[in-house]
Amino acid sequence: MCGIVAFLGNDDATRYLVGGLQRLEYRGYDSAGVALVHADGAGDTYFEVVKREGKVSNLEAALPKEPNGAGPCRLGIAHTRWATHGVPSDVNAHPHLSQSGRIAVVHNGVIENFAALRESLERKGYKPVSQTDTELLAHLIEDVQREGKLPLDAAVRLALTQVQGAFGVAIVSLDEPGTLIGARKGSPLIMGVADPDGSAGGGSFFLASDASAVVEHTRNVVYFDDSEMVVIREGIGYEIMTLENVQLTKCVQQLELTLAQIQKGTYKHFMLKEIMEQPDALRNTMRGRIHCNELTVPEIRFGGLEPLMDRLSEARRFVFCACGTSWHAALVGEYLIEQLAGINVEVEYASEFRYRNPILTKRDREEDVVFVMSQSGETADTLAAAQYARGKGLLAIGICNVVGSSIARETDAGIYLHAGPEIGVASTKAFTAQIMCLTMLALKLARARGVMSEENFRAHISELEALPGKMQEIFEQGDKILDMSRVFRYASNFLYMGRGYNFPVALEGALKLKEISYIHAEGYAAAEMKHGPIALIDQFMPVVVIAPRSDATYDKLKSNIQEVLARRGSVIAITESDNDELDGQCEYVIKVPRVTDFLTPLLTVIPLQMLSYYIADMRQCNVDQPRNLAKSVTVE
Repeated sequence: MCGIVAFLGNDDATRYLVGGLQRLEYRGYDSAGVALVHADGAGDTYFEVVKREGKVSNLEAALPKEPNGAGPCRLGIAHTRWATHGVPSDVNAHPHLSQSGRIAVVHNGVIENFAALRESLERKGYKPVSQTDTELLAHLIEDVQREGKLPLDAAVRLALTQVQGAFGVAIVSLDEPGTLIGARKGSPLIMGVADPDGSAGGGSFFLASDASAVVEHTRNVVYFDDSEMVVIREGIGYEIMTLENVQLTKCVQQLELTLAQIQKGTYKHFMLKEIMEQPDALRNTMRGRIHCNELTVPEIRFGGLEPLMDRLSEARRFVFCACGTSWHAALVGEYLIEQLAGINVEVEYASEFRYRNPILTKRDREEDVVFVMSQSGETADTLAAAQYARGKGLLAIGICNVVGSSIARETDAGIYLHAGPEIGVASTKAFTAQIMCLTMLALKLARARGVMSEENFRAHISELEALPGKMQEIFEQGDKILDMSRVFRYASNFLYMGRGYNFPVALEGALKLKEISYIHAEGYAAAEMKHGPIALIDQFMPVVVIAPRSDATYDKLKSNIQEVLARRGSVIAITESDNDELDGQCEYVIKVPRVTDFLTPLLTVIPLQMLSYYIADMRQCNVDQPRNLAKSVTVE
């Protein structure tokens, strides 16, 4: 959601700002803009503000081809907006200026006391021209600065203490044309520091909401925590402080991300690339964690969890909090951990968790542990769930993909997926990497609790290590899935059904289809079909049934298929490669390699991802950037 890029350095800012915005397009947005600080021949400064509804390409086309002013612009801020307050438009796009036109602001997040601030500022004579909450921030900073006759950094700091809600901001002023200020609370922000001999030139600095915006120019970054602010001054450097003006020292860290990882290569879309990367993603998720050979006792190690394993294995209950695809992965985890390790698990929507006053227990040897899962590590509701749990004194464990993300920093311990960057808005490889992590955790807990023999544990580890190769076999059916997609791209509705471990996969398959093809789709536990959804089935209703023979309810799933066929529904079945029972009954049958029942979600989801991708592509949808969606949901 929304993207911030800012630059202060020894080179023309425009190319860095536009290039950074292009790297952030995957996050989802509806408009884009830049504010460039120029100086004329007399040394007077002025803003060049260009904003356009729609894609970054619209903004790029509107920018002047030659630099304005006496020389290249060395300072600027830029933004991609995902609308919260006010419709997508040129006027509502960021950056926003203060009433005098001398302060420019870009902002991610939501200002919750927006109405009160607007009323207060209007009483003082300020006249907002947009519908946004962000414009009020520009006016507020100016008001604080005028009343206190303060320098920019002090005015920003004091103004932000009046703001309720979430923000990541970058701010510049014509009165201090060599200063760039950034701050965050509940919305991510990092600073990139260019190497002296780097491509951006010595003494160059970036602010960004996502590392992908800066990795092309530097891998040296500083991560900011909530209520922290940075002031960067040309020719001097930077200082970091809290919003209470406590000076801080923070380490410069090296990004693990590389430019090649966030490029499509030869693939048409990032989503297709990421589907095809899943075998390697699973190998990377397992790498260094599985230790198994004939001479030693097999084990699974999670570096961040090892000191806590006694508490985890003795826990009364695990509570998983997540949103969207991560919530579906957590549901698979519920089945895995309860059935393999015998620990009670509850799965909560993170958005509901802290608002319903959940009953949580913390007693010695009988405590609840809260797990929070998010691909980006920045999902606002999930991050808030972690903070809520820690505020109650509970152990909070994070499972995320992005190193250095807010969830990674604000939990007691955690697991990184190591799936590699995921650029497509519709999550694919993060889902399977999350399930792999949860499978390994369930097996590790089963051994720690003494409920699984070494023989079975060793056999399951061998199956895990073979999964990437089996996943690769499914891609060989790409042409068959492509042919199916030519038929079903005209459908208006889909039903997905599964049971047990594959019930959450049915939910995920439906989510993938609706996200990127805009076809209405719903997932159900197959036994629930007769409790309502069966009323929808006719000859125009495709029904996907995940029916592996290894499922304990396979015979009941066959009955569900017959019930759909009796109502002239079209059935797409997902089953194992050695099961021919469904071939003559269903319109299409997609087969996956046979594995133990609890590993089937890692394979059955692959054809569903491919089906969604091909249908969306044939419908000429924007697969990587579906309408109204954002990759990282950083507001509630």
